[in-house]
Amino acid sequence: MHPLLTRHATPDGPRWALDGRYLPRAFSLSRWLSLAPGEAAAALVPGDGAADAPLLAPVDDAQEIWASGVTYLSSRMAREAESQSADVYQKVYGAERPELFFKATGWRACGPGAPIRVRADSSWNVPEPELVLVLDTTGRIVGYTTGNDVSSRSIEGENPLYLPQAKVYDGACAIGPGIRLCDADALRDLPISLQILRGGTSVFAGDTRTSQIKRGLEELAAWLFRELRQPAGALLFTGTGIVPGEDFSLRSGDLVRIDIDGLLLENPVG
Repeated sequence: MHPLLTRHATPDGPRWALDGRYLPRAFSLSRWLSLAPGEAAAALVPGDGAADAPLLAPVDDAQEIWASGVTYLSSRMAREAESQSADVYQKVYGAERPELFFKATGWRACGPGAPIRVRADSSWNVPEPELVLVLDTTGRIVGYTTGNDVSSRSIEGENPLYLPQAKVYDGACAIGPGIRLCDADALRDLPISLQILRGGTSVFAGDTRTSQIKRGLEELAAWLFRELRQPAGALLFTGTGIVPGEDFSLRSGDLVRIDIDGLLLENPVG
């Protein structure tokens, strides 16, 4: 199994750990992602303390989280069905340039168990389970985490220019429970599953695999870093291949479970 980086809420502030043992207090993900590969490996020396404090989102507060869209065929079809401007999704799915958009800063991300939200001014809201790439300052893939790109389909469907409001709001970004450290080759065909519980009963379930992503993972990372420096590294959502139908919308009290090859992220809907 690949090493797992986690971030914890200790009495002295957030602290990172590797495979359940705390790293030195000075360790930060943003600084670690700026190191050359050899230096980065040498910096992962856990101490002798068990990391038993509650989990936080595995990202430093000032880091940027970005997202890709329309990278699976199922996502393109769903966007076309909901949108009054369906042709834009057809064009971007087949275009050389992918859809990329800013999702959140690290301090806005919800960690495991933290409540996500749906917008009060939206009538149709869904979770979007996604593989999230962790990229160093050169754009190299060094690992992944599990993500939920919570979205308002009614707002985006009304007009694609409303995308930031459909995607970026309080409680719309969840990641965790940790970062599995691995290269891109380990991510080619991972299973992704989504389950939504309402009152303890499953009301939606679906699954896909990362091999169904139309674009290469390195390709998405390269486009993010084109003309845009990331001096603290970055996290990049890679799009969703599981889309609930038009008859489903998240409700307060739902529990969303997203599992990528055993890396399970659970969040209640607040």
